[in-house]
Parts: sequence; C-alpha cells; structure tokens
Amino acid sequence: MTTHESLTGTQTYLDPTAPVSARVEDLLARMTLAEKVGQMLQLDARSDLEESVLDRLAGSLLHASPQHMLRARDLVLTTRLQIPLLMADDCIHGHSFWPGATIFPTQLGMACSWDVDLVERSARATALEIAATGLHWTFSPVLCIARDLRWGRVDETFGEDPHLIGELGVAMVRGYQGTGLDDPTAVLATAKHFAGYSETQGGRDASEADMSPRKLRSWFLPPFEKAARAGCRTFMLGYQAIDGVPVTANKWLLDDVLKGEWGFTGTLVTDWDNVGRMVWEQRVCENDAQAAAIAVEAGNDLVMTTPQFFTAAQEAVADGTLDQAAIDAAVRRILTLKFELGLFEDPRLPDRTRQEEVIGSPEHRALNRDLTRRSLVLLRNDGTLPLDTGAATPRTVLVVGPNADDVHAQLGDWAGASGQVDWMPDGHPREDTSTVLDGFRRTVPASWTVVHRRGADIGDLEPDPEGPTFPDGQPRPSLFVAAPADPALLDDAAQAAAGADYVIAVVGDTVALTGEGRSTATLDLQGGQIALVERLLTTGKPVVIVLVQGKPSTLPESFLGAAAIIEAFNPGMEGGTAIAELVLGMIEPTGRLPITFARHAGQLPVYYNQIRGQHGNRYADLTQEPLFAFGEGLSYTRIEYSGLRIPQDQVGPQDDITAFVTLTNQGTRPARETVQVYVSDLVTSVTWAQRELKAFTQVDVDPGQSVEVELTLPAAQCSIVDASGRRVVEPGDFELLVGSSSRDQDLLRHPFGIQRIAAFSAAAAADTSGAP
Repeated sequence: MTTHESLTGTQTYLDPTAPVSARVEDLLARMTLAEKVGQMLQLDARSDLEESVLDRLAGSLLHASPQHMLRARDLVLTTRLQIPLLMADDCIHGHSFWPGATIFPTQLGMACSWDVDLVERSARATALEIAATGLHWTFSPVLCIARDLRWGRVDETFGEDPHLIGELGVAMVRGYQGTGLDDPTAVLATAKHFAGYSETQGGRDASEADMSPRKLRSWFLPPFEKAARAGCRTFMLGYQAIDGVPVTANKWLLDDVLKGEWGFTGTLVTDWDNVGRMVWEQRVCENDAQAAAIAVEAGNDLVMTTPQFFTAAQEAVADGTLDQAAIDAAVRRILTLKFELGLFEDPRLPDRTRQEEVIGSPEHRALNRDLTRRSLVLLRNDGTLPLDTGAATPRTVLVVGPNADDVHAQLGDWAGASGQVDWMPDGHPREDTSTVLDGFRRTVPASWTVVHRRGADIGDLEPDPEGPTFPDGQPRPSLFVAAPADPALLDDAAQAAAGADYVIAVVGDTVALTGEGRSTATLDLQGGQIALVERLLTTGKPVVIVLVQGKPSTLPESFLGAAAIIEAFNPGMEGGTAIAELVLGMIEPTGRLPITFARHAGQLPVYYNQIRGQHGNRYADLTQEPLFAFGEGLSYTRIEYSGLRIPQDQVGPQDDITAFVTLTNQGTRPARETVQVYVSDLVTSVTWAQRELKAFTQVDVDPGQSVEVELTLPAAQCSIVDASGRRVVEPGDFELLVGSSSRDQDLLRHPFGIQRIAAFSAAAAADTSGAP
C-alpha cells in the first residue's frame, strides 16, 4: 500500500486529488501484461463489442454507433480495473457520422477562406457537438501536403502550402482542444498523417513515398512541428513507407524528430491496421509478433484495428523480442490522456440534453454559413456576375447538372453516407442540407422562376472483382465506371437553357471518386459532364459553371468561354445557399485557392513552390502554366496594389522585416482582400523553391478607399534546409513579393538583405506563429 492509499483509504488511481503522474504509476503497477497490451488496442466498434472489450481488453474504440456508445461503457464496468475507454472517430469537417450534426466544408474548402479565426471557430463548434455524443477524440486535422492531384485524399487537406497548412491546422487544434483537456467540451485533436503520406507515387494512395530526410524537413514536417509545439495531444501515422521503412517502424521520425527534437509528449496512434500491413501487404515482417515488437519499440502507443496485436505483443514479450518497459511507456502515455480528460471521474457519456442544445444549433448553422460563404472562389467572370436582381423583367434561371441537387456530392467524404459507417446508409437528414437547387429556389426574387434539369450522369459503381474486402477486413472501394453522354438528357437540358435567361451548370465529382483508396488516373470531369457544358455553351445563354468536387479538375479550353466559373469544392450543408447568394450578389467573393489547378494531368506536379533549376519553362507540347494558381481568386471589384516599401531593407536573422503596401479599391463594391506575402531567397547553398508563402493577412477595403497595410515577417522564417539537413537562414539577398496570388504578374517585388550573425540557427529563433 502506498503512502497516499494509507492516508486516504482508497486506491491512488481512483483518487481525483492525486497528481496525474501518481495515478498513472499506481494503475500501471496493478495491471497485468494482458491489460497493458489491451490498453494499446484501438478496435472497430462495428465488430463484436464483447470480444473487443472483454476478451482483448481494448483501451479505445472507433466508429461506435450511438447505440454502441452506452453498451461499450456497460462492458467496461464488468472488467477488473474498469479503465474507461477512449472513444474516437473521424470527425473531419464536422461530426461526420451523427445524424443532424453540422457538416462544414471539407478542409480543402475551409482553406479557401484563408481565415484562421473562422477555421478555429468551426473546430470549436465541432468539438461541442462531438463531446455531447460521448466521443473524446477526433482524427483531425489533416496536415498532409497535396502535391499530386490524382491522390484520392486531396479533399481532406488544406492544400499545397506548408505555411497555410500549418496556420489552419494549429487553428483547428486550438478549436478542438479548447482551454484544456479538463474542459468537458474539449476533444483530443490529431495531427495526421505523420509524415509524408501524401507524397505518393502516381497519386496512388498509401504507396511508397519517395523522399529524403531533407525533403521531409523542407516541406512536409513544418506543419506537424507547428502542431506539436501548439500542444496537439495526438499524432496519427501515415500508411506509407519512406526509403523502405514503414512509418510505423521509423524510429528516426517518431523518436528522434517528433519526441526528441520537438519535445512531443503526447500519444501516437497508427492508422488502420498499420501493424498488420507490415506482415500482409508491405511484407517487411515475417509474423505478427515481429511486427508488434517493431511497432512498439519504434514508439507507437495505440494500435488501430490490428486485433491480433493483443496476442502478438504478449508473444513478443515472452520470447524476449519486445521489452515490457516499452509497453509500459506506451501505456503511461495512454493513461495520462485518460486521467487528464477526467474519464475516471466522468466518462463523458452521451448527453441527450446537451445534444439537443448544440448539435445542428442555429448558432452553428450560422457559423457554417459564414465559413462556406468565405470558402467560395470566383475564378472567372466576364461581368455577368453578380446577376441583376433589380431588373424590372422577371428572370428564369436553369440550375442543371448532376451535382445541382446531389446532397452526398455536396457534403463530400467523411459525412454520413460516404461509406465509412453502416448506421447512416442514407446520410444526414435531407432537410439539413441546402443543395445548389435548394439555394436558388430559396434565394431568387419572388418573381423569378427556377427550372431544374439533370443534364448528365457522372458514373456508376461495380463490385471490385478481387472481392468485397481487403485482407485486413476493410471494404474494397467499388470500381467507378464513367457514364456515357445521354443524348436525351443533353437535349432536355439544351431546350431548358434556350428558355432561360441564365444557366447555372453544377458539375464535378462524387464520393465514389474521392477519399481513401479512391485515387484517380485522370483529372477530367467524368461521364457526360463535358458534353453537357459544351452543349449549354452553344445556346448563347450566359453559363455559370459551379464546380462541386473533392479536388481540382482539369477543364477543357471551351469551359473558359463560360460567363463565370466558381470553385466550391465540397461546401457542406450550407453550400447551396452560399452559392446562390454569391451568384445573386448578396455576398462578395472572397475565397482564394489553397491549391493549384493543372490544365492537364500530364503537367503534374503543378504546385507553385517548385524547385529552381529546370531547362526552359514549358513542355514541347504544352505550357507549364497552371490553369488556376495557388492564391488566385477574383472579387466583384478591382483591388490595385502599389507602393510596396521596406523602411529597413537590411536586417539581422533575429530581426523582423517590416513592409508596407497600399491597397486601392477601384470598383463600386466592398472587398475583403487576402494579402499574400512571399519570399524568394535569390542565391542558396542548395536548390530551393523559387518563392514561398511566409505570411498573409486579410483587409477590408471599401469602394474608392485606399488602405496602407503593415506587414511583419520574422527574418528567421526566411530559411532553407541545407545539405546537412539543418534549417538555417543563409545571409544574403532576398526579395519580398506581395500581392493577390502566387502568379508573377500579381506580385510586387522589393529587395532586402539578411546580414550575417555568427552562430545563428533558424531552428532556435524561428517564430512559428505565422501571419502578421
């Protein structure tokens, strides 16, 4: 009996007044090896609950339906130590799998807002809804860098730029975790997928990531470092291997970098069956016991959905290939989370009263609408938009296209009917989502007429001939088969367009072409969609193309003849209303692209921060210029940049660079301008990007107004990763580039210099806080 027990007459781990560390050690000392290994298991609640909780003593569950939440708790109360479960799920852009929850735009859509505050507030609202349902943990935010647009999970990312991803990712971490884990509305955030998972071969999901440690440090690690230093409590590992080593087994990445260099003390969770995949798919381990030993020794804590780990880890300890001290270290971190969340005193079960207060509340819907409005990007406009709603003659609007009234395409992946769970086959309640058709019907003037036609199909699904599941039990995605253009649908749409004043063509993709295991070989719009839009363009009526899709599509040259093009990505429940408001001029277009659009899949990669050193700037048969560039987006007015100046153009590496630029609104409508600040290091010791985003800020400018904007950038951010893998600021000549997008023609330039100071390290001085 410990001293604390003798004074209180209770077990220390059950004493809420005892320090967390004391409670952890007391409980750990009472646990058998089987109970410890069980705590390291995170199992699928859709499988046998009794087997998971009672036989394998699982410490965490994911994908628990509302009915399974309470059943799982009842089972825990029958176990010897009654250690509470960590309940987790993929609440990626809202509480994905709870009927009536608020579904925001996908991360790619959120990123179009470039609004750190709105993103943080959306995560806070999501946390309130998550916590009310009995979940403690969301597998979000995704901090992967989207460089190959064929990859199926582009929609889950914040785009292609490490700085923007880091800023928005940290905002989500703050929103989820709130004021601290002892807040009952706080949920654990997860930085994923650590690290380099998105750097796939051929865009194929979970393939080998071909990169060096220096490449990782240059682009892929900075967003994760920001999240770690901001207090993100959990990290999820990627599926892939790097230079032959699965991330699950990568001690350099997990121990040396994450826990050593960055001081991360939180908890690591593998992705789905990462440990098992080392045996059956990657084939770097002979058996499950070897895989278990390698995973634990590498620093993993929770093993997601590898049920055989329970037996395999115990076998590895028994045969001496796994030191039980490594298991103890992992279990300490898991128990620490549970004690800090207060689960031993309050397991935070589903709260029906709280659910009625917060899930889908009017406040959350209003916030969702604000974020969605800010996420829409106007890419082309010949002056047709905004439509003149004050015209004396009533107008007819044709809303046409396969995504005009498709709830699932609008909500996107990880939302109800997207296929990850089996208790919401029809998705979220239909009345909770405003499709584009709904939005126009509700928003146009009362005297106007809204007509709807489908116009084209995108495609159908067929079973995978290799079987319904992978070896680990996960379902195989069905095969997508593009639909042919249907002459009857095309004729019907063209006839309706002939009788309309305006045509709103809503095209894009479906959840069958988006998500994990759903990478695509082409970026072209599928099915009869191109034929539909080209037919509509021949009618001579103004055609506004609205893209509802998970990732950038390539568009034929003919589409650039449309009156306007709007990128909406997957805009969530309020998307239809926001799109109608934008077209009708009730709101201003403020979104900016967080990712570059290719003209042709053969151009890939097209991300803006390319490495210098190529012969020429085009293919023999095609330009390398992208269709739409990172940071691009139009307003209903024109903002002119002028007068860029840097009062002190020579600074030390520990100083700040202060610059000023003047914005002038030369139009008749107000604007919210996203001022983008890039840096070019003119001569570097190793090859480096031509330019990098280093800061951004948003400024409201009224019609006819000029505003001088002050921009501040720490010189320590003007760094590179040198040949030895160190992040350093190299003294020399630089350019500051300020403007409305990453395109050369949209940027003002001003030279500045960074002076040499002995023994200066960028890693020691870098300010990761971000935007001015």
